[in-house]
Order: sequence, then structure tokens, then C-alpha cells
Amino acid sequence: MIAVYKRELKSFFQTMIGNIFLAFLIGFVGFYFTMYNLNYGYNFFSYALSSATLILVFVIPILTMRSFAEERKNKTDQLLLTAPIKVTSIVLGKYLAMVTLFLMACLVFCVCPLIIKTMGTAHFRIDYLAILVFFLIGCFFIALGMYVSALTESQIIAAVSTIGIMLVFFFMSAFLGLLPQSASGNLIGLLIIIALMCLLIQNQIHSWLVTGAVAGLVLLVIFTWYFIDNTAFENMLVTFLTHFQFLDTLSQIADSYVLKLSDLVLLLSTGGLLVFLTIQSIEKRRWS
Repeated sequence: MIAVYKRELKSFFQTMIGNIFLAFLIGFVGFYFTMYNLNYGYNFFSYALSSATLILVFVIPILTMRSFAEERKNKTDQLLLTAPIKVTSIVLGKYLAMVTLFLMACLVFCVCPLIIKTMGTAHFRIDYLAILVFFLIGCFFIALGMYVSALTESQIIAAVSTIGIMLVFFFMSAFLGLLPQSASGNLIGLLIIIALMCLLIQNQIHSWLVTGAVAGLVLLVIFTWYFIDNTAFENMLVTFLTHFQFLDTLSQIADSYVLKLSDLVLLLSTGGLLVFLTIQSIEKRRWS
């Protein structure tokens, strides 16, 4: 894993991707820091950081799109897959290299509260907690982009798909407002989600028998529950998807100085699940 980690981290700066990533991320956050904290005198860096999160939509796909798609297109992934190293080590090595690059930017951000302190009052606990959550949100999106990259050999498709999915997270509030409130509408929405999950399972295991069995069992439970108590399905999708408004975790710190532990656990768990799915996707290709 260490060899893969060093190779990936070195390649970021050999291809200028690392420099471009750091320049855009630090520059964009620095712009908001200058505008809010230095010009307007607002003494919470967390507010500037929360306002600058949109830049992640553009810089993280640049970082993750080549993680597996490029090697798959150039057939260099065969060298890794046939090497005497576990797939887990390959995936974790690549993932930790990208996380390290993102961490470099976050360490630069740690200087900003100190600059604010030189001009007056600073709120170190709030600001450094916001930087930590910003880092964890970035780690989640890196895991998302890496998984998407593992599913295709086109860097363009990987980047565009990652941007599209990230935009859903960024505009989740507006998206939730479009969801149906009725029980029947939520039932249809659940059926669509189940169909997508079944396609994901099929893509991972290539067994229609297992996929069909899982789908049949889930559908049996869903329809039985619906006919017993259909009122439980009202606003079900909104209630469920609200928990995945990860960016609100950072906004809550900036606006009300509150961090919910449950939101943090869900963020870490979802990121871990994406890394696991990436491992399974690469493992499938190794033996196919």
C-alpha cells in the first residue's frame, strides 16, 4: 500500500494535477477569507469556509477522475491487478494519496484563524472544528469520485458523473422540495431506488439469481408494509434523504455553532461504504 501511495502522490505533482488542485482550492477559499474576514471584519473563518464549499464540485472530480479510469483505459491497471498486492492495498493507497493532497490545503486553512487572532477576537474551537468537518466532507467526495472512476475507463465520464452527483448533494434542499409527499408517490420513488440498487448489486456480483432474490424479498416487505399502513410512506423519501445533507453539517457549525454526532457518523460511514464498493468493483475485475 505504501508503494502505491507514494507512486500516486508523486504523480500528482509530476502531471501538475496536484498543483492545479491546490491552487484553485486554496485560491477560492482565500478569496472568501479575504472578503469576509479581512475586508468585512467577520471573525469566524467557519463562515468563509462554508461559503466556499462549492469549489469542491470542480476540483475534486479533477483529482479523482484519473484514479482508476486512466489506468483502465491505458491497460496499466493490469500491472497492478496482477501484482502480488491486495486490491484493498491498491485502493487504499490511491485513496490516501488523494486525501493527503486535500489535507495539504486544509493545513493551509488552519493558518487563517491565527491571522484573524492578530486582528482581534478569534474563535479557534469553532473554526478548527469547521476545518475538520470540511476535510471529512472532502474525504467523502473523494471516495465518491474514486468509486465513479472505478466504474468507467473514460476520465470525462468519470468527471462529469462525479460533478452531477456532487451537485445533487449541494442542492439537496431544492431537490427535496421536488419530491412527492403522498404515500403513493413515495412508493413509486422507493421502487425507483430499489431498481437502481438492484442494478448496482448486479454490477458487483453478476448474478441475476441473487439480484432477483434480493429484489423480490425487498419488494415483498415494501408492498406488505404499504398495504398494512400506507400513511407511514407519506414524506418518507424526504425524511430519509434529509439525513444525507452533509453540507448542512458545515453550515450548522458556521451559523449556529452546533455539530451533531449522528451527522458525523453517517458521513464517515457513507464514505467508508464507497471505499468498500470501490474495492469490490476492482476485485471483480481482477478475477473476471
